[in-house]
Amino acid sequence: MRINLGPSHPATHGILENHLILNGETIESVDIHTGYVHRCFEKLGEHYGYNQFLVCTDRMNYVSTPMNNIGWILAVESMMGITAPPKALVVRMIISELSRIIDHIICLGILGVDLGAFASFLYMFHKREDIYQILEKMTGARLTNTFCRVGGLEKDIYPQFVEDVKKFLKTFPKVLNETDTLLTKSRIFYDRTRGVGKISGERALAYGFTGPNLRAAGVDYDVRVSSPYMYYDQVDFDVPIGEDGGVYDRYLVRLEEMRQSLRIIGQLVNNIPEGAYHADLPHAYLPPKHKVYTSMEDLIYHFKIIMHGIEVPTGEHYFSTEAANGELGFTIVSRGKKSPWRVHVRRPCFWYYQAFPEMVTGGLLADAIANMSSMNVIAGELDC
Repeated sequence: MRINLGPSHPATHGILENHLILNGETIESVDIHTGYVHRCFEKLGEHYGYNQFLVCTDRMNYVSTPMNNIGWILAVESMMGITAPPKALVVRMIISELSRIIDHIICLGILGVDLGAFASFLYMFHKREDIYQILEKMTGARLTNTFCRVGGLEKDIYPQFVEDVKKFLKTFPKVLNETDTLLTKSRIFYDRTRGVGKISGERALAYGFTGPNLRAAGVDYDVRVSSPYMYYDQVDFDVPIGEDGGVYDRYLVRLEEMRQSLRIIGQLVNNIPEGAYHADLPHAYLPPKHKVYTSMEDLIYHFKIIMHGIEVPTGEHYFSTEAANGELGFTIVSRGKKSPWRVHVRRPCFWYYQAFPEMVTGGLLADAIANMSSMNVIAGELDC
């Protein structure tokens, strides 16, 4: 029997399609189709300014948007040879790890739903809302935050930022432990996930896996450790590693990564430096509005940035960060104009979704759903 798995959202976590050949409930072959939400972001990046492109990065992995924004901004800053002030970098790290937790909450919650464990979804989902409240107070938006600017943050942290983050650090571990108790040793959950969708570390690397899905296969690779950026080389955290790369190991890796994110945030939140939240870059960072209205020099800088854009040196550059799903990399080719000449995004989902046919062929249809959930395939990240 030939059936379509997708492109309906509840079946495939986004608008993507799988043509399956079934023998009873056993999958004999899979043909995957993507491109349903291709929005030409890379091409748009060649017409937008460097700060304007943030609205596109928001909509790639829309589950943890600040991590995309930060990855892009770090790539541009690296190419320009500038570094944001310590305060901006620490706040970026805190927001990144909060976003990683959001992403993993969605992945593990929906994995539970797809296997019939709806309670696990509800246990953590209200804590996700707590993080969204922090992001909303910080940026003015919940989902697509357009966070950061070249040279620093868009605005300073709000007065209760540290208090809100500390409150989350205090309350989330209890919920995380309850979810752990609910799922990890559940006989039904264990039997439905253990050994399902296994992939070796060698095959995972051959497909281009990174992030939790690669580490679940036993490969110790994390961009935060192998190529540290911001202050990741100055904080203590562990990188959880799995064994067989299957659904259960991916679940355990993401569960532990949330604990490690809490550990990182805990080291940072009490040590947010004082001082400026953006670098002194009048040629790249928009001056405050009240100065634009009262100072001719600031008015000129404002006009030049808006009309002529940010000048990035001519050349080609690649920069990557450890996003929630793996290595998120941006290649920028600049010819010194207000927009890049070429933009290419290395989005993690695009690489590991290619292994889906190999991972589910010979298994049951129900296991294919669990496998896709645990991979955390985000359709907006597949198509750029």
